Amino acid sequence: MVRRIVTGERNGKSVVVSDGPVANTHDYAAVPGFQTTLAWATTGAEPTLPFDGRDPVVGIESVMPAPHGTRVIVVQFPPDSVMATPGFDGAAAGAEYAQYLPGLAETFDTDGSGFHRTPTVDYDVILSGELWLELDDGELRHLKAGDIVIQNGTRHAWRNRTETPAVMLSVLIAAR
Repeated sequence: MVRRIVTGERNGKSVVVSDGPVANTHDYAAVPGFQTTLAWATTGAEPTLPFDGRDPVVGIESVMPAPHGTRVIVVQFPPDSVMATPGFDGAAAGAEYAQYLPGLAETFDTDGSGFHRTPTVDYDVILSGELWLELDDGELRHLKAGDIVIQNGTRHAWRNRTETPAVMLSVLIAAR
């Protein structure tokens, strides 16, 4: 569970507005070990200060940011072997993605390969475990905790070739 601490101001002084788990977290039944947490969002309008206290991820309509907007999402990737088990239901996984990752789910190739392309610049930080970044030309880059990928709207897929979960934090910034 991701703990989120949000600061703001009261009477001209900085304060903690909230401290706790993020409401927009989902553990996927169709993909055991897959978890997403949409931790923060800004709209296409310039953020205003002081913070108004409203949680920007409650009731959000799209994981994809609108022009000039951002999203912060934490993703726990299960081992790829989870998707290779007998009885894995790709259609059920796709339906769950569509429900809990609106906007993002539609960017994935329909062949189940995991490849997708978003109209964003992403700052991807591996927090724990290991992932492999796969690109169109078949190139694979092995990533470990602390590695950062700057994704410039390119088609890619994430692979977890280990038997332990990997966690990545991504900041998505809408691009033209």
